[in-house]
Amino acid sequence: MDTVRIFDTTLRDGEQSPGATLDLPEKLEIARQLELLGVDIIEAGFPISSQGDFESVKAIAATLTKASVCGLSRCTPKDIERAGEAVKNAAKPRIHVFCATSKIHRDHKLRKGKEDIIRISVESVKQARGYVSDVEFSPEDASRTELEFLADICAAVIEAGATTLNIPDTVGYATPKTYGEVFKYLIDHVPAIKARGIILSSHCHNDLGLAVANSLAAAENGARQIECTINGIGERAGNASLEEVVMALKVRGDFYNIGTNIDASKLYPTSRMVSTLTGLVVQRNKAIVGQNAFAHEAGIHQDGVLKFRETYEIMSPESVGIPQNTMVLGKHSGRHAFKNRTVELGFSLNDEQLEIAFNRFKTLADKKKEVFDEDLEALIDDQLELDSQVWVLQGLQVTAGSNTIPTATVTLKDTNGELITDASVGDGPVDAIYSAIQRLTGVSGKLLDYRIRAVSKGKEAQGEVQIELQHADKVIRGRGLSTDILEASALAYLNAINRLRSAAARESRLHPHAVVEHP
Repeated sequence: MDTVRIFDTTLRDGEQSPGATLDLPEKLEIARQLELLGVDIIEAGFPISSQGDFESVKAIAATLTKASVCGLSRCTPKDIERAGEAVKNAAKPRIHVFCATSKIHRDHKLRKGKEDIIRISVESVKQARGYVSDVEFSPEDASRTELEFLADICAAVIEAGATTLNIPDTVGYATPKTYGEVFKYLIDHVPAIKARGIILSSHCHNDLGLAVANSLAAAENGARQIECTINGIGERAGNASLEEVVMALKVRGDFYNIGTNIDASKLYPTSRMVSTLTGLVVQRNKAIVGQNAFAHEAGIHQDGVLKFRETYEIMSPESVGIPQNTMVLGKHSGRHAFKNRTVELGFSLNDEQLEIAFNRFKTLADKKKEVFDEDLEALIDDQLELDSQVWVLQGLQVTAGSNTIPTATVTLKDTNGELITDASVGDGPVDAIYSAIQRLTGVSGKLLDYRIRAVSKGKEAQGEVQIELQHADKVIRGRGLSTDILEASALAYLNAINRLRSAAARESRLHPHAVVEHP
């Protein structure tokens, strides 16, 4: 299998993303991780741009031992001198010089003719060769440059000593077909590329969302270096995403027959590191490393993955460094995934219990976007106590607020299936609810403790209310769970009363002749 070099420019082009500025220790940390990842060339910065960038490139060059370390330079003597100084202590130093070549750049930015641009580029490559033996040249905005002129300048810089030719799609304008044809044209019309073993490189921006597709098209047409960034960060819409390029070549090796030196199992941790240090959040549905990349919520998909992973996963999460896939329980989930998760959580439910719990889960899932393990545990714990229920909450209406007397109207269903309703006022909404329940059940008690907590995260989290209720000489705990905290409070009180009745009933069965006070 042929191999394509991975040229990472996270620390140069990627750091140009607004808000992504890194300090020296952060750059060093990322550079070490990129070398561990197996990146072939690391563009560490733009040395002339600032003293900080110069120091960063210099420190990275002195630290890394396996990857080539590259400094970017415009085609000006001071830039090249600064880049040469920055990378001189690298084990494998490279200088990357660029000069714009498209008509729009020639006329409006450089205001120079073709001959001047070729002359400047040749002089710059020669100067760079005075510092390093590995020089890369980029005709900026190559994808919008006339093919004949592009071939002319490429041939000239090869004669001057360039060893790598980067053909950038600087503004993300190209399409895969036309971009691939540029590489084919250069190979066919610049004999020195083959004769001298010159490496052709792609550098694609993502303005039209085609950066990865264009990079792969370049590789199909002879490019053997791909320039990219972790998480696809970079100017404007970003660069080609390293992880997407690498995994496309890996997963579709049958088609491309091109490999890389990247250790794919380190992709996810590298992505997390870059996201954390730059502060640029990875979108949830980002390919390969996004939060949803290996997450399944649809019941059909969950069922398929649980039966045979390859039905809906073309690569394993472990292959990119993610411990395992995720079965997201939500309103689209099916019984198979729900049952599988309950077993993983240590519950053993019979068919009837499972059906009831699944229906309650569906009701909850309609109220919140994602049901977490804590939600399930609380829901099932509550479910396993349903058999002991004497009264079931059927309805709750509460009125409360400033200058309003808190009032609660409660409807319960008893063991005979009859509905009973009553209302009460109180010092607050919870007190009003508890007063109404006491009137309906005929059971009074002293509230010893009342606690609220969020069972899971997010604004739609379920609230859990735990209470301690004293009745006669007994202290009983109650627990209620709902996305509505007032409903959870009512359920907790009913749970405590139901436990009192269940305890009294058990006592009667065990000691039929004893005098038992029924609450």
